[in-house]
Amino acid sequence: MAFSSNDMYTGNLYSKNKPTWDDEGTGWKAAVIQKLLQKNDVFPKSIVEVGCGAGGILKELSLLNPSIKSLKGYDISPYAIAMANNHTNEKLQFFNTDYINSNDAGADVLLVIDVIEHIDDYYGFLNKLRGRSNNVVFHIPLDLSSRNILKPHTILLQRQLVGHLHYFTKEIAEWALKDTGFTVIDWVYTKPAIDTEVAQSFKISLKKTLRNISFAVNKDWSAKMWGGYSMMILAKG
Repeated sequence: MAFSSNDMYTGNLYSKNKPTWDDEGTGWKAAVIQKLLQKNDVFPKSIVEVGCGAGGILKELSLLNPSIKSLKGYDISPYAIAMANNHTNEKLQFFNTDYINSNDAGADVLLVIDVIEHIDDYYGFLNKLRGRSNNVVFHIPLDLSSRNILKPHTILLQRQLVGHLHYFTKEIAEWALKDTGFTVIDWVYTKPAIDTEVAQSFKISLKKTLRNISFAVNKDWSAKMWGGYSMMILAKG
């Protein structure tokens, strides 16, 4: 019997590897999303997140923007939704179901944050997603870099620990969205934790300094060289 990527999330494997479901990193992601929407004059009254995990991004967005009247999160993992339900209130709801197969009418903004790299047929997923909202925000990790190609065990680690099946550069991410009918309106790089956290050793401090210098000089080159960056993308589709 073939193993589906969904098994990692409907079962408890992902929860064992990531017991917090990275909920501690949702504050900065919500802030980047809010800034990207405001920059492009998108002021949603309703938001749906596909693959919401433990629900932290929606919770943070509800606090950042009280004018949002409805926030819904969908995830196939019962473990993630059990955690997300701790955030439930009159505006914020969570559903343990596959959004693609739901009857949800859509929202002003659809969030697809760190999702497509986990999906077996991500082209099929994107095609089914198109038309569900006028505004879609994607967050896509850029795992393909010179460093990772030379050290493929780092890619294997991503595959084993967090289920990344597909690996992107900026261009591959843009091509995939274009191929499936989305139009990129705006985007920004987001930095990995090593570039923003306090360094715990001289080696990490030196690496952080080199990464930040190269990113300041040439963002595209730095992303392709070092890896670890992601793209936050606002698209129409």
